[in-house]
Amino acid sequence: MINRRTTLKTLAIGAVSALAFTAAALSSAAAQNKTLKIGFVGVTSGPAAAWGTSNVRSMQVRADWLNEIGGVKIGDETYDISIVTFDDQKDPKRAIAGMEKMAQEGIHYVVGPNVDDGAAAVRPVAEANGIIYFPYAFPKELYTPPASNAVLGMVANYQSGPAIYKYLMENKGVKTVAFVAANESDPLSQRDSGVAAAKALGLEVVAENDTYQTDTRDFTPIMTPIVRLQPDLLVLSGVAPANAPQLIRSARELGYQGLISAETAQDANVLQEGAGELANGFISVGGASTPEIRSPEMEEFIERYTKAYGEYNDESNTKVYALDYIIETLKANPAAIDDVEEFKKTMETFSAPNPYIKGESELKYVGMSSFGQKRQISVPMVVTEFKDGAFETLFIGEVD
Repeated sequence: MINRRTTLKTLAIGAVSALAFTAAALSSAAAQNKTLKIGFVGVTSGPAAAWGTSNVRSMQVRADWLNEIGGVKIGDETYDISIVTFDDQKDPKRAIAGMEKMAQEGIHYVVGPNVDDGAAAVRPVAEANGIIYFPYAFPKELYTPPASNAVLGMVANYQSGPAIYKYLMENKGVKTVAFVAANESDPLSQRDSGVAAAKALGLEVVAENDTYQTDTRDFTPIMTPIVRLQPDLLVLSGVAPANAPQLIRSARELGYQGLISAETAQDANVLQEGAGELANGFISVGGASTPEIRSPEMEEFIERYTKAYGEYNDESNTKVYALDYIIETLKANPAAIDDVEEFKKTMETFSAPNPYIKGESELKYVGMSSFGQKRQISVPMVVTEFKDGAFETLFIGEVD
């Protein structure tokens, strides 16, 4: 006869064994997934930190989400996504070091860099090591033949600038425009293309040579001569998120009453903290989603992002796309996992449902008009106006 103590002991051992079996089964299931590393090389510190931080956070939130639902099936294998990051501090030399790190880790797909000189600097490393990278940088030579490894991750200033100027001409009566830019290669390049676009549309450019250093704290001497000209529109070419509110505040406190715009994405929280109501009316390129067109999946992404970081950056409406483009293209051609030439071939005819937009919107590669080849992801061109701490949609366009 088995006593009660022996019975309880047997049941306990059985329960432990069952738990151990369940844990082992779960561990085995998780172990079955391979790991797909996707890199990020870009700026996450300094005045332009908001650009890269938005990238990294978007990638991590999306990767965690995909891993949570079981990973990503590519061909016959299922992968967990691992994000490998490198802060280049907006320094081209560090960007090169970051891309070399990605090559050493066998990573073939990288998001970033976020600025023109960094994206140009890493090109030789990417091409030599079979890396496709998705910069948020505008030089056309990165995306036109013979270059083929860079894919523009957003709408370029020479695509959004003319659209903004034309809209303001037709709807706000803008006739004169002034440009001011940081004395760095990226903003100066964006200023030059903006000036050319404005002149092509018939705008009178009243100032195009005014510059400032990125570590400037008092913008009054820079803005005073521009404000005296009283242009209908003041364009802050390539302005970093940390500098935008300072420039806006300076212009408004000097009495400027006209419109202010930028072709670079901005951070609503930074604008509110740095300029408050003086930033009302500021026009910039926003994230590639508005409340009117967001899908339930986009709403969930925003919710997950906010829960993870305690805040949301509207620019992440655009930055969320790069990881999905990489994954969906690999799904379309699993041979591209280790062969970027296969990835390039697939880009020519690739399309997949856009999870972030309502309706029949598709993920696809564009850029034929600007670059002569498909080296740009298709995201809605959302132009926004800042008002009372948040961005409101001004209009939506698209790029071929």
